[in-house]
Amino acid sequence: MRLWDKGIDPDAMVAEFTAGNDPEIDLEILQFDCQASAAHARMLKSLNIFDQVELDGIITELDAIRKEALAGTVTIPPEMEDCHTYVEDRLTRVLGEPGRKIHTARSRNDQVLTAVRLYEKDRLEKIRESLSILSRSLESFSRKHSDIPMPGYTHTRRAMPYSAGLWAGCFLEALADDLTIVASVAALIDRSPLGTGAGYGVPMEIDREMTARELGFAGLLENSSYAQLTRGKYEAAVLHALFQVMLDLNRMASDIILFSSAEFGFFILPEKLCTGSSIMPQKKNPDLLELVRARLHLISSCEIQVRGLISNLTSGYHRDIQLSKEPVIRAFRITLDCLAVMTKIFTEMSVDREACQKALTPEVFATARAYELVRQGIPFREAYRRVAAELNAAAKDS
Repeated sequence: MRLWDKGIDPDAMVAEFTAGNDPEIDLEILQFDCQASAAHARMLKSLNIFDQVELDGIITELDAIRKEALAGTVTIPPEMEDCHTYVEDRLTRVLGEPGRKIHTARSRNDQVLTAVRLYEKDRLEKIRESLSILSRSLESFSRKHSDIPMPGYTHTRRAMPYSAGLWAGCFLEALADDLTIVASVAALIDRSPLGTGAGYGVPMEIDREMTARELGFAGLLENSSYAQLTRGKYEAAVLHALFQVMLDLNRMASDIILFSSAEFGFFILPEKLCTGSSIMPQKKNPDLLELVRARLHLISSCEIQVRGLISNLTSGYHRDIQLSKEPVIRAFRITLDCLAVMTKIFTEMSVDREACQKALTPEVFATARAYELVRQGIPFREAYRRVAAELNAAAKDS
């Protein structure tokens, strides 16, 4: 079965190439297609397209499919192309006539859009929850080590003193910004496209407000043609939000890798969170952190991929957009995994007070010394030069 079947079998290569790996990818959004189809069916019932018995059968079967999708027991045959075809085919096989009615007043275009939006809303909420959990772990780490002094660095050279608590606190504030960015994108996409058809509405009176309420959307995408243009545009916005999250995780990971090395020794990673070497018995490698650091660039590539897909397209739907689903799904998986890893790191990592204190060599206090002279009435530039001269002389003597 194909939703666009008109009785002429396409060339096998055409069918295989156009479906791509959607039968596998769509397992991620199947539960949301069932959710959207249930809301659509209730709206059709209000228009007397379904009677109550037909609606009950549709809702029962959609719920069964949704539960199987959550359990991971669904397989979409390649010849069905996608989850939308799978759902309609199954409803038709199980229920007969009601299954053939379910596609009334919608196109696969707005069907896909709706399922993807619901998926994105759900995953953005999971990102928000994971950011909040990481923030609590980071806040606890910051409080616990707030009084441990350590050198700050500019240009990877010792600069001025700060603390392990201040170091953690800077990322805590970064995560607060990330939560704001995620909330902003979640609000942007929180408008229902269901009922916009293939971009030109449907030639019958329908109740889009009803389905939007049923699905928990804050409002509607009013212009049916613009609904199609949001596909890819909104995905790029989602991916940029994930990039911002991953950028902060990347920086955290880079710092911890450096500060936990033997040359610094400020932070201590438990051995259970490290890996070993196949040849060097002594190695305790920060592979988890290295992979978090690297995965920022995978998210970046997902964003670039979607931005490229939607560039130079005229208005209306183009099949190019089909390829925007996979990078979004991949990026959510990566980001959620990395948030969990960093939460584990901050829960288990400790700080070596003695190593931090030892690194506070005299030059780290040079700026403080200059300001002592300023408080004595010496102009800052003169104080700056005096302290620099003192340090140079001390270096020569040593």
